Amino acid sequence: MCHAPPRTPPGRSRRIDRAAGAGRHKGENFMKRSVLLATAMVAVAGSAAFAQDDQITVGVSWSNFQEERWKTDEAAIKAALEAAGAEYVSTDAQSSPQKQLSDIESLVSQGVDALLIIAQDTQAVIPGVQEAADAGIPVIAYDRLIEDPRAFYITFDNVEVGRMQARAILEQAPEGNYVMIKGSPTDPNADFLRGGQQEVLQEAIDAGKITIVGEAYTDQWLPANAQRNMEQILTEANNEVDAVVASNDGTAGGVVAALTAQGMEGIPVSGQDGDKAALNRIAAGTQTVSVWKDARELGKRSAEVAVQLAGGTDPTQIEGVQQFQTPGGNTVNAIFLAPVPITKDNLNVVVDAGWISKEELCQGVTAGPAPCDQ
Repeated sequence: MCHAPPRTPPGRSRRIDRAAGAGRHKGENFMKRSVLLATAMVAVAGSAAFAQDDQITVGVSWSNFQEERWKTDEAAIKAALEAAGAEYVSTDAQSSPQKQLSDIESLVSQGVDALLIIAQDTQAVIPGVQEAADAGIPVIAYDRLIEDPRAFYITFDNVEVGRMQARAILEQAPEGNYVMIKGSPTDPNADFLRGGQQEVLQEAIDAGKITIVGEAYTDQWLPANAQRNMEQILTEANNEVDAVVASNDGTAGGVVAALTAQGMEGIPVSGQDGDKAALNRIAAGTQTVSVWKDARELGKRSAEVAVQLAGGTDPTQIEGVQQFQTPGGNTVNAIFLAPVPITKDNLNVVVDAGWISKEELCQGVTAGPAPCDQ
């Protein structure tokens, strides 16, 4: 929670506040004479100036807007802000923690009323959170945890996402050699996912049914880095790999490319986000599961929370909020949305939800599961 002095609430002009403060030092007669002039000035200036002062502006600092899923998130954020009469501004850090910190400082200096941060490096952005707090600007850690109690956290249940990934892979490969392709080491979600995966796999590991023959973080979640990691592990394991638990669809894409180059496409591979390319791979049989986190709901909910916080709502009074104990020992206000695992058996779910068209899902698929078999 931000403990900085309260900002002027939306709906009250900062300019008028200063004028009122100056007027208190004048005589009563002067104030009376000023009423007519002030009234005339308001009429001439028009309501547009007040509308500009009243409008809530939400700033979004993207970590790397080149990732496919963020475009869906942005569209949902923009739509929700427009419905609330709020303005949207954004920056793109292009995977640079240094640029992201500069971006956050810029958004703060512009006077945004709330700030959504998709952190490239969750430690590197903390000085930006401090600067926002000093300015009385509420911060929302969007999808990626920021280890700061002042940052409201909204995401999907990432530990459960990890469990869902591992369950789907374990069902297809109850025995054999496993590879764990993790997310970025600077993103706490990578370890949340890995913890959930381990919960599911531990019993089979203890029983000697599966062996983890390779494990690697993926710098910046980049598919190219995941592909290089997978290629190296395949070389070290002499291609004796039976399943891959990859932590998102981008890394899964890199894994599938490495497997395909060795003629190993089709072994179980997990992912998450419901990227269209990944869903197409599920239909084609080269990816097993993508845990779908409907970014439209995340974007909409986050924009609504941002408007509420900008309007002065106490974070503990936001609908659905809970207290979350972070790995770093902080307590943050948080909202967790429910993910849905998508496999070849329920691809209709994402088509029926309008997340992907049947044509996009089934492109290049000749003998796939429903709805591609229709």
